[in-house]
Amino acid sequence: MSNKLDNNIAKLRSRRKLSQQQLADEIGVSRKTISTIETGRFTPSVVIALNLAKFFEVSVEEIFELL
Repeated sequence: MSNKLDNNIAKLRSRRKLSQQQLADEIGVSRKTISTIETGRFTPSVVIALNLAKFFEVSVEEIFELL
């Protein structure tokens, strides 16, 4: 079982032309949180993952993938 988590947040943000700060404001976290999730240095909580999925209107599995 892998512990590395990959994500598509930057791609989803780009499609909506959102900055990290704009996304952070939308889901109630800091810009640094978005940055560290995107770069794989931080694994988000279930609540953050669900909020991202809800915001982007996709499943959590469409955002995050275990490598």
